[in-house]
Amino acid sequence: MDDDGSSHGGTSTDIDVFLPNYKLGKTLGIGSSGKVKSADHVLTGHQVAIKILNREKIKNSKLEEKVRREIKILTLLRHPHIIRIYEVIETPSDICVVMECGKSGELFDHIIKKGRLQEDKARKFFQQYCHKNMVVHRDLKPENVLLDSKYNVKIADFGLSNIIRNGQLLKTSCGSPNYAAPEVISGKPYAGPEVDIWSCGITLYALLCVALPFDDTNMPNLLKKIKGGIYTLPSHLSDGARDLILRMLVVDPMKRITIPEIRQHPWFQAHLPSYLAVPPPDTMEQTNKMDEEILMKVIQMGFDGNQLIESLGNKVQNEATVAYYLLLDNRF
Repeated sequence: MDDDGSSHGGTSTDIDVFLPNYKLGKTLGIGSSGKVKSADHVLTGHQVAIKILNREKIKNSKLEEKVRREIKILTLLRHPHIIRIYEVIETPSDICVVMECGKSGELFDHIIKKGRLQEDKARKFFQQYCHKNMVVHRDLKPENVLLDSKYNVKIADFGLSNIIRNGQLLKTSCGSPNYAAPEVISGKPYAGPEVDIWSCGITLYALLCVALPFDDTNMPNLLKKIKGGIYTLPSHLSDGARDLILRMLVVDPMKRITIPEIRQHPWFQAHLPSYLAVPPPDTMEQTNKMDEEILMKVIQMGFDGNQLIESLGNKVQNEATVAYYLLLDNRF
């Protein structure tokens, strides 16, 4: 989650805060308002990432609302390809957000390292990347997508996101210009999903071409290309991939393909995993359904079973529920 200009790498093991349930490891990124560190959860042994945000710094840089919104949205969302927040630990000086760790780095780095992906490989990423929920991300790009140990997509960085409300248009111009839809950079009101679809189209192009469809060092020229929908498609693309990109990168948002239409597109449907072929379970239904095997493992750690079930039902954050979700997510 490096939306605040963080730099990658580093091997610092300095302990900035005392978190008794975690053994802090190396620093993964450093930004203007804090840092991201790897950590091991003491009870389960599973690896997590902890974003340590300095309260004074986020207040001074007016990022507090952005941080709170991201935490709220990620706490609500439950999807196999969206980064999960396990708990938020607040100390007098810091806000510590414990989340899934992208063990295989960013999708961006994967593209740079691997070069142009075969369509089947790119399709797998895209199928995991392109899903429907009632949240508009507004900054979808490979740098904001992590990969787990099995190279599955985990969408992160929801700091610019917003919840979609029927009939309410958004106006904020945000995100990275190369991935931003024409209506966003033009300052026009937009509903939400259509701007994420444009960004998904840019990402699919990047996966298949190791380049961006709209790219120019001169900002006015870049914006002109985006607004005019001026780009070229390489000849190596299959007809299906070409058709899908063309339908996603449509300047008029009213004529742009929708998420349901993308999911029905023949190129998208090829080799679609069964768990992605049907809509994901309702967030509330998914959250309320408890796993008996994982429950027993947590109880064996010394936690009271009735209190655990009650905490899970009431969505209470405590040591037992954090252990439950870590075990659940790392079962496979």
